[in-house]
Formats: sequence, C-alpha cells, structure tokens
Amino acid sequence: MNEANAIEVRGLTLAYGKKNALDNISLSIPKGAVVGLVGPNGAGKTSLIHCLLGAVVPKEGSIAVLEEDPAAFSDAARARIGYVAQTPDLLEWMKAKQYLDYISAFYPHWDHSRISALMAKWGIDPKQKISDMSLGQKQKIALLQALGNCPTLLILDEPVASLDPIMRRDFMRSLFEDDAQRTVVISSHLLSDLERIITHLVLVKEGTILISEEWDVAVESLQKVRLPEALLPQKGLIAQRYQNGQVTAVVDVRKFDRNSIAQSATLTTMNLDEIFVEVMS
Repeated sequence: MNEANAIEVRGLTLAYGKKNALDNISLSIPKGAVVGLVGPNGAGKTSLIHCLLGAVVPKEGSIAVLEEDPAAFSDAARARIGYVAQTPDLLEWMKAKQYLDYISAFYPHWDHSRISALMAKWGIDPKQKISDMSLGQKQKIALLQALGNCPTLLILDEPVASLDPIMRRDFMRSLFEDDAQRTVVISSHLLSDLERIITHLVLVKEGTILISEEWDVAVESLQKVRLPEALLPQKGLIAQRYQNGQVTAVVDVRKFDRNSIAQSATLTTMNLDEIFVEVMS
C-alpha cells in the first residue's frame, strides 16, 4: 500500500448470489481527502462502504484501509475509524449521555469535552432517553458517536438525511473544527452540501466507478455540450442523452477531440448536481 493513501482498493468484486454489487473496481483515496461518494440508489455505495469496514468479504480483489486488511482489522485500527450508517443503530433504552459514555469506554481516546460541547450546541438533552427522540436527534447521537474517538478515518453513509439545512451545515463544519488530519468519505444525495466540502469525487453506477477525480480537476474537466445528433463512441465521451430534439453530451476535455464537434458548439462546466444528472441519465 502507498503510505500516502488512507484507502486502496484493487480489482474489488462483491457478489450477492449471481449478481455483482461491485464489479472489478479500483480506487485510491489519499490521506486527508474529503471524498464525496455519489451515485443513484443501488449503485453499490453502501456495499463499498461495508467492504471498507470489513463487514462483508469481497469475492475478489484486495482492500487496504489505514494500511490494514479490513477483514483482519487490529483493535488499534478500529479505534481510528468513525462510522455512521444510513439508519442509526443505538441502544435506545439508554439516555443520550449515558449511551455516549458507554461507547467511550471502548476507545483508548475519547474527547469528552468536545462531545459535551456539541451536545449542547446541537440541542441534545443528555438526560433524554434515546427511544423518545426524533429520527433527526437519533442521527445526531450517531454522529457524536462517530466523532468522539477523534477518528483518523470517518466514513459516513447518508449521515445527515434527517437533519434540517442549518444543522447539516453545522455538522459539516464540525468535521474540521478540531484541526485533525482526517480522511472523510461521505455518501450522500445532498449534493449541494457535498460540493462545499469535498476535495475528491467518486461517482458510482451499477457497481462500477465512472469517475474518480480530485474535485477541482473534475469540475474543470467534465463539461457538457448540446448537439443536434449523438456522437459516435470516442475517447473522452463519458455520457450522452437525447431530450427535446437535442443531444446533451458529457465529455472529459482532457481527452475529447474538440474537432469532432462544430466550432460553434459551446462546452460549459457543471456543478455537482448537473454532473450527477447528466452522467446518470
């Protein structure tokens, strides 16, 4: 494994029965990156996360996370990872602070003062029973659980879907308030939130990685152009779709032959929402 990378995946295939959830994917995530893991429902995002956490064993390929095989994580490696699942899985009979104090006992390092401050900031009653909380409040508890051990690697699977826009932004800021050198992988459909913080984009479709780029590079290189007819398959053509009598093509301008389209055709950059829609359509 390259020591500059927090995560390395090579030739990963994961099958459920006869269907491949992940199909021969490879991926490198450098230390300190904030990665937006993006794709439609069923694309394989959660399956990839489960592989990174060692929760499932792939059919083929290799994975290194924090320089270890997730299937055989040491206790030290596990203590450096924070994780939030799509649906909070908490001990709901406990009270909020009681639960977080219980979880803290499993980690050699836990920032009690920061967690207490975030509980107050996020409006969580430490004495409230988790079973009496709303889904949004439960999600906040799960986020605190993931942040408490000051993780080197934070993996978040739709972590803020139940939170209001102000709380989502506040949480995103909290990821970086402690100045830690932290790698973050966030799977989310809230693309405008992601766009504010990511350094890297990984776009997944049908178990394969279509795009894996630094975000600054992706936003400059992935451009769309409207054309009267479809392009023939060629280098740099990522996707195209027909709508309302026109074709919209997405191209990588580093590889695409500009001379293959009319000089009057205009190439334009896109935000993350537009990239998702154009490529996935």
